[in-house]
Amino acid sequence: MEDLTASVTHLWRLLKWGRTLARHGALRGIEQDPMTPPPVRRLCRLARFGARTPATPDYAAALVAIGPAAVKLGQVLSTRPDLVGERAAANLSQLQDDLPPAPFAAIRQIIEASFGAPLESLFSRFDEQPVGAASIAQVHHAVTTEGREVAVKVLRPGIEEEFARALETYEWAAAHVERFGGEAARLRPRLVVAHFRQWTARELDLQREAASASELRENMVAEPGYHIPEIDWRRTARRVLTLEWLDGIKLNDREALIADGQDCGALAATLVRAFLRQAVVDGFFHADLHHGNLFALRDGRIAAIDFGIMGRVDRRARLWLAEILYGLITGNYRRVAEIHFEAQYVPAHHNVDEFATALRAAGEPIRGLPVKDISVGRMLESLFAITRDFDMPTQPHLLLLQKTMVMNEGVATALDPDINMWETAEPFLREWIRSELGPEAYYADRLIETVRAFKKIPELIDRIDQYFPPRGAAPPAPPLPEIPLVVHRNWLAYVATGLVGLAAGAAAMALFT
Repeated sequence: MEDLTASVTHLWRLLKWGRTLARHGALRGIEQDPMTPPPVRRLCRLARFGARTPATPDYAAALVAIGPAAVKLGQVLSTRPDLVGERAAANLSQLQDDLPPAPFAAIRQIIEASFGAPLESLFSRFDEQPVGAASIAQVHHAVTTEGREVAVKVLRPGIEEEFARALETYEWAAAHVERFGGEAARLRPRLVVAHFRQWTARELDLQREAASASELRENMVAEPGYHIPEIDWRRTARRVLTLEWLDGIKLNDREALIADGQDCGALAATLVRAFLRQAVVDGFFHADLHHGNLFALRDGRIAAIDFGIMGRVDRRARLWLAEILYGLITGNYRRVAEIHFEAQYVPAHHNVDEFATALRAAGEPIRGLPVKDISVGRMLESLFAITRDFDMPTQPHLLLLQKTMVMNEGVATALDPDINMWETAEPFLREWIRSELGPEAYYADRLIETVRAFKKIPELIDRIDQYFPPRGAAPPAPPLPEIPLVVHRNWLAYVATGLVGLAAGAAAMALFT
């Protein structure tokens, strides 16, 4: 009975959210998609019963109306055009994470509870009006008792509980959708939600965000034109993050940058090079590189903020990634295809030559063109068509990297419309591949691997019957929760009764909305 109650609760939430989506026309695309399972299509029709729907869907506005957890989910789904479609992904990528601020009294209480001290003992000045208020946290300008200007990021009151409720329903819905099999199973919605839970857990722990910023700051010492603000660890806790205040110009304000004497071409090149260093060399990258998180400082450096969403790629996957990018740049589609098979991204029953030809069809139209002449949407549409044709399971960690690359490209293009990201990347990738795959690196790697293998033999003998390491370049997937599915025949009457009640509720909502 407890499972039934939870299922009805989740269905009721989904219908309420569906009602909001319907008012913004956001259910039409789901209903019309031939890949949508019939039960989901029926639930969509029920949710929009009696609602006035606009001709053009506005997914972003609908998710803002639903709440902070939906806003964050929308930002994650914007990285999955294969899951939601190109048009919806483009709309979701415009989500403005901007909400009314929480009352200052609640913010003060959180800060003082986090450090067990009055606000005045930590800051000589603290602006009550935030400089920005997003779905998870808001940021205030302050001056420490030592006289340093800082930005103080504070979680919104009650945000953890709100996300916990929403995530339970997302997991329940994803488990039922995936059970229908076919395209829904291939896209692995449960894994999408599992990764979303991981990301939000990181964003809801500001001390972890501070650690990510600190790690990235250490890595980017090799890129002097790219600045990561310093963390004030004394004033940082799970719900409060204090970091160096930045005085700069947002990278989307090109006119202001030019008026300030900034070299937009140099800024664009630095941005591309810094991203490649993060993604390819270090395997740890800022995964939320939109305009609002990037500034040009007065001395010509680029500064990044907001380290809640970070991506990781292990060394073997980085080698494959570098070879894939370099292969697309140089037109070596056969090698790119071989890498996909070696990484087991493509099932072995497919033909490597056919896959190489499919990659050529996607890559040749964009080679040698400046970014301003490349349709990123068309390129992604071609690539995702290839993933479907060759039964490739989705790789969320690579999709996040791909989305970040597109965002990075968009910011670089806004700075310098004539930049060619691929030409800018080619010498960097060529040098890194040479250093990583050259003979010196090869023999050094073999020596290290041999020593490590000998050290593992005793442990492997003990565990060989219990554990086999995963194959492929993808990191281990996060654990998926056990979700009670509404499938047993004896539940049919209960579920039908629940749906009738929900339909009545939806009809009532239709009369008053």
